[in-house]
Amino acid sequence: MLKLDNEHTLILPLVESIEDEICLPLAINVILTYWGEYDLIKEAKEKARKYGDVKGSIFAEGFEIAESRGYHVSIIRGNIQGLKKKIDQGIPSIVIMPGIKDTIQHATVISGYDPEESRIITYVPEPDTVGSIPEKKFIELWEQDGSLTITIVPADMKNVNDKENPSTDQSYRMCFEAERLLLDGKTKEAIEKLKNAVETNKNNELALDMLGSVYNELKSDEAKDYFESSIKANPKFYLSYRGMGNYYLRKEEYQLAEKSYSSAILINPNRFGPIYKNRGIARLKLDDKVGAVSDLNTYLDQCPQANDRNNIELAIKDLSSENK
Repeated sequence: MLKLDNEHTLILPLVESIEDEICLPLAINVILTYWGEYDLIKEAKEKARKYGDVKGSIFAEGFEIAESRGYHVSIIRGNIQGLKKKIDQGIPSIVIMPGIKDTIQHATVISGYDPEESRIITYVPEPDTVGSIPEKKFIELWEQDGSLTITIVPADMKNVNDKENPSTDQSYRMCFEAERLLLDGKTKEAIEKLKNAVETNKNNELALDMLGSVYNELKSDEAKDYFESSIKANPKFYLSYRGMGNYYLRKEEYQLAEKSYSSAILINPNRFGPIYKNRGIARLKLDDKVGAVSDLNTYLDQCPQANDRNNIELAIKDLSSENK
């Protein structure tokens, strides 16, 4: 049983996860409640009206809710020493981490660390429950998304926060703002925002990856250059290997698609179940029926509630009978 070193562990409030509050992500709600803010839901509901049926969290809106109440938001590429120092200052951080099954990313609140067992403590919204990740494993996972760190502090702590984060710039904030523009259907404005982010920080792998994804959606070959630049900036950036696979799959360059998907899977085989379906399609086009069946089975194992489960099971059955 894990024994917490309370000296390095913050007591965060239990906050109910409200699925449809897209403009108040749980992680931001937890942080603001920790600082003593309440009655946030009404404002979040008002903001959410303009997004219709959009699913998922819109962090840019959450940042603005915090700032409207006088809080300072900082978004940087962090490190483990910085996270620990913040904890010892009484400041919890939000980190962006890999997802599982059919969720590709999720935000996690860091509430402490255990120096004796070398573990990072994460917030879990359940009574008497503690999340714990071995520090080495945490760093490996965190790096897959650029070690992105978000801190939200009261205005009177802004100088302390900026002093600890001298590398703070607006580049990563622009990515969240571009995400909001994309959800609002403003693709041209989102591209301009992301290009500004890259001009501000040429090594912003997230902005480069998002540009690759947008251009791939637009069926533009510019996507490839942006994915390659993102991988150059961070060779462990899972999203861009997946994005490159999607690009080559669209171009019907199946061998390259299979290679790119395999690179992503090598980084994290359990991160995103649907990537196995895509690699299965590429392998099928390459006449690798055994590999395709294996990938489709893995897809269903990782995404048991997949909407296309029946169709995938029929495809596996047909391919398996052909291999006999």
